Amino acid sequence: MPLTDAARIRAQSTQPSGLMLWRALQPLRGLVRFMNSGAHPDDEISGMLAALTYRDGLSISYVCSTRGEGGQNDIGREAGAALGTLRTAEMHAAADVLGLSMYWLSDTPSDPITDFGFSKSGTETLGKWGHAHTLRRLVEAIRADRPDILCPTFLDVPGQHGHHRAMTQAAHEAMDAAADPDFKAAGAPWQVAKLYLPAWSGAGDAYDDDLPPPRTTVEIPGAGHEPPSGWTWAEIGEQARAFHATQGMGHWTGGKEPKGWPLHLVRSMVGPDLTGKHGAITNNLPNSYTELLPGNAGATPLDAQLVACVAAFPDSKAVLHHAFMALPHIETTRRQCQDRNQSYALHRLDRTAAQLARVIYLAAGARLTARLAVDHAEPGQTIGATLALITPDHTCKTSAAWHLPKGWHSTDTSITLPKDAPAFTPYPMVHHAHAPQGPVAVAVTLEYQGLSTTLHLPPDQQLLVLPRLQAAIAPAAVFLNSSAPRPIALRLTQDARLEIPAGFTQTRTAEGLRLTPDTPQPALYSLPVSLDGQPAQTVTQINHSHTGPLILPAPATLRLRVAEVALPKGRIAYIGGGNDRVDHWLHAMGADVTALPDTALTASSLAEYDSLVIGIFALRFRPALAALMPAIHQWVRNGGTLLTLYHRPWDNWDIRHTAPAPLEIGKPSLRYRVTDEAAPVTPLIPDHPLLNSPNKITADDWHGWVKERGLYFAKSWDAAYKPLLQMADKGEAPHKGALLTGHFGKGQHHHCALVLHLQMEALVPGAFRLMANLTEPIR
Repeated sequence: MPLTDAARIRAQSTQPSGLMLWRALQPLRGLVRFMNSGAHPDDEISGMLAALTYRDGLSISYVCSTRGEGGQNDIGREAGAALGTLRTAEMHAAADVLGLSMYWLSDTPSDPITDFGFSKSGTETLGKWGHAHTLRRLVEAIRADRPDILCPTFLDVPGQHGHHRAMTQAAHEAMDAAADPDFKAAGAPWQVAKLYLPAWSGAGDAYDDDLPPPRTTVEIPGAGHEPPSGWTWAEIGEQARAFHATQGMGHWTGGKEPKGWPLHLVRSMVGPDLTGKHGAITNNLPNSYTELLPGNAGATPLDAQLVACVAAFPDSKAVLHHAFMALPHIETTRRQCQDRNQSYALHRLDRTAAQLARVIYLAAGARLTARLAVDHAEPGQTIGATLALITPDHTCKTSAAWHLPKGWHSTDTSITLPKDAPAFTPYPMVHHAHAPQGPVAVAVTLEYQGLSTTLHLPPDQQLLVLPRLQAAIAPAAVFLNSSAPRPIALRLTQDARLEIPAGFTQTRTAEGLRLTPDTPQPALYSLPVSLDGQPAQTVTQINHSHTGPLILPAPATLRLRVAEVALPKGRIAYIGGGNDRVDHWLHAMGADVTALPDTALTASSLAEYDSLVIGIFALRFRPALAALMPAIHQWVRNGGTLLTLYHRPWDNWDIRHTAPAPLEIGKPSLRYRVTDEAAPVTPLIPDHPLLNSPNKITADDWHGWVKERGLYFAKSWDAAYKPLLQMADKGEAPHKGALLTGHFGKGQHHHCALVLHLQMEALVPGAFRLMANLTEPIR
């Protein structure tokens, strides 16, 4: 639904007009452009970027290779491309806080540049992404943005995430390639002047840099506060990072000022930085038009107006006047540059003009209302629309009009989409802070003393255009246990057709289809859906309060896995944290499973069940669970079977009290995971019941895994536990903490750090067979 008035008021309260004007003014103080680079949404150095732009007056950007599709999800079950869509929107919201321009290397969910899961090698990562493909995309981002400075977030050292290492390696190569006119990539050649690396270690809970960081050559100080708000640069950074909710980002700093950010100058085309208190990343770089353009006697008129504009704050009328007076000097300077063949300045003039347009809009006190009656629309549809602009200072004349793509039409109260309107793009390649993202925008024109400027602003919420041939099929993934085959009920859009394989009978129902297995053959089937004889698209709807509604269009397909699984005997209880669907898949294979709500998290409720599964992160996101653990331990001693799926050390996992006996989760996580999804798995106790009943686990059950074998393996454990599996990434010592089991009284506890929930989503048969064994009651 469109934003409510209450939601608009909450959004307005986070962006007071005086603060927004002050922030918009700061990049007018200089010309230097700083580009940060990383591999995932949330890799940006947020506090440092806040200080650079809002204190030091630099323009800033961030280039990111992947959409974070393979990351964790702290707020829901979105995974794969759906998670990538959500994390893209999170990154754009964070960019708006920082005034950041955002560039991506991955353009579709099928792009080889993807977050394929944890990697320990930059070489492996570039092998999967395509080295040349990655370099070309990075060069295109650099040529589009034209930064003076490039600074990766992480070091290319052993012990660091391979995705991070790949982007740092690519940054070194891109500095030359972007400037090379013979390098085949879009955009005119551009020479980055300086390449910096962080002079701090990236070690922590996740990573463990093996080598020390390079020496500090210059430091960006962290002290100080933003004058209008009183916030530290770290606080502003965390306000941006809080939008990375899927990653659990956003930490309260309590007003503590950061120590600063030490950097190492790797390479410079303009000479070394100064040392001591005069050392700065802007050393030797032109930071005004007077410095940039030779042949001027004294400060250029453009610089003089920019300085006056910034100095006029908080007098908004004076800011408005000087901002408008700067506009003709931009055009004069542009003509001079063209006459003198100084084309290297033109993109800076374009950027200054855009920055002045935003300053003018904010200084004028203009209040835009651009509301769409719906969030989603189909091609050819007419939707209600409201557009109004109020400007309290009538010395500045303003007007607003819908700015729409070719073929779209608007009236005073509506917008009509063409019948061939393209569907929403969940993976846009560029985002500029505060700029429109979707097809619908508003052109606001401001006039003053015969001068005018126009900027484009987004509506309250972007319009999500649905695919032309849209068909819904649910569920989109089905597991059929051939040892206990059951009819499959599917919800399918009326008039849509589904291709079914041999061995099934198809029956139309009021809701859609009923597939009855007759002689189903074990296989993984991908069954397309069509409308009017053409492939149809399905739409995944995503909606969280910090991003608003999103959609992911994709080919409408039913994924069907037929495999044989011997079922566990007994009743299974499931306590999830909202981050996996293990209960769904247990039910799909025919097990007797019940998901327990908070009201059922009691000792008396446990007595009804033979086995209990605690899903990933559940101890963190189900607060009542920690208090229930003593009762769960007693239930185990009375004969229950407890299965805990992997948790992170910070997910309220207590080494001594969460499990029936001490069990420590290893960190940094890089050291306690196996990222190769095809890594050999060796049974340590081949005849153990857990590997033999009710399903005999064989080498075939480890085939077809996705993303990785497992993570957050146990580091140490009580002697009551026995490790059952051994595995390792190539060249590393074997891990034994992936699957532990122990007997306690009459019952048993299994701790499994294999990513079984993702394997079940991928319909990997071995994951279902192993899960059946892990939930088999003790006999």
